[in-house]
Amino acid sequence: MNKVENIPYAVPYIDDEEIKELIDTVRSGWLSKGPKTVEFENKFKKYVDAEHAIGLNSCTAGLHISLIAAGIGEGDEVITTPYTFVASSNTIIHAGATPVFVDIDPITMNIDVNKIEEKITQKTKAILPVHFAGYPCDMDPIMEIAQKYNLTVIEDAAHAVYTQYKGKMIGSIGDYTCFSFYATKNLVTGEGGMVTTGNEESADKLRVMSLHGMSKNAWNRYAEKGSWYYEVEYPGFKYNMTDIQASMGLVQLEKMQKMQQIREDYAEMYNKAFSGIKGLTIPFSDEVNRHAWHLYVLRVDSKKFSIDRSEFIEKLTEKGIGTSVHFIPVPMHPYYKRQGYNIEDYPNALAAYEGAISLPLYPKMDKGQVNRVIQAVCEIAETYKR
Repeated sequence: MNKVENIPYAVPYIDDEEIKELIDTVRSGWLSKGPKTVEFENKFKKYVDAEHAIGLNSCTAGLHISLIAAGIGEGDEVITTPYTFVASSNTIIHAGATPVFVDIDPITMNIDVNKIEEKITQKTKAILPVHFAGYPCDMDPIMEIAQKYNLTVIEDAAHAVYTQYKGKMIGSIGDYTCFSFYATKNLVTGEGGMVTTGNEESADKLRVMSLHGMSKNAWNRYAEKGSWYYEVEYPGFKYNMTDIQASMGLVQLEKMQKMQQIREDYAEMYNKAFSGIKGLTIPFSDEVNRHAWHLYVLRVDSKKFSIDRSEFIEKLTEKGIGTSVHFIPVPMHPYYKRQGYNIEDYPNALAAYEGAISLPLYPKMDKGQVNRVIQAVCEIAETYKR
């Protein structure tokens, strides 16, 4: 009997182009921040239509120093979503502030903009929306609320390279936008991130804080005719991107349109296959905004099946299909429970979590693998329907 091939949940789309660029970078001797990082920053800011871009070692680092650059600290509050990876709220705590969660919209799974204002207090200093799975938050009302209450908007765009909101690229809207280039993301550098901003003073602050707090003038140390002299203006962090990461990013950026087209094609295959099955809800998308399809989150209504979401995942695993769950809501984690957060206060986030299954969706897949995932999901849904 032939062994069934397992389909991993996520595999990066890396080929000889990235390998060649990496070899060239290593041979150049620029292993940390250097000319490739600067080139990647310049090309990325043009791609997302931003004024400034700062390459970093992660999106988490970007969120952290964006909060600090915005002057957020002890005693302040930042409004965000409970339905995200903990990095979003962890960085608020690292900055000395307090996360204030607003429940999600049950359809888009993004922060519910209609519930933001009721959580604003005199301590509120920022809104940190997360573009879940690659579909944009409703940014117009968020920016209007921010202007009304003099709040900073820091977007968590870890899922949103390529995403557009009403024709505008994510990266060109909020005060700060933070991207991730982690190994499972749409654009991969292994580890890595980027912050974009439209404010030159903010960009200067981010650059200083990302590299030990060294002054702007000290950055010529990383040019070909570098100087030994530097001054530290702030007790900064070691958050900079490296040329090794940037060399991969440059190649990946050139391939973005090709990779995104594959994601869109596969998402459409999933949508057509699952949209008519009772008990399954496909991800929300529309013609107004451009979805990056970082994740394909299928939602399972356990009332329609004789198995729950966790058992559905087990059946997929038995069929060789890798999956994940996005996300365990932040208030469910032990640390946040100890701080007094209660998941029952966010019923939409809890419901989304209890039904969510993230299916494999990446350009390295072929259509045969996509069809295998479809077949497995359909067989399980048919076998265990009520």
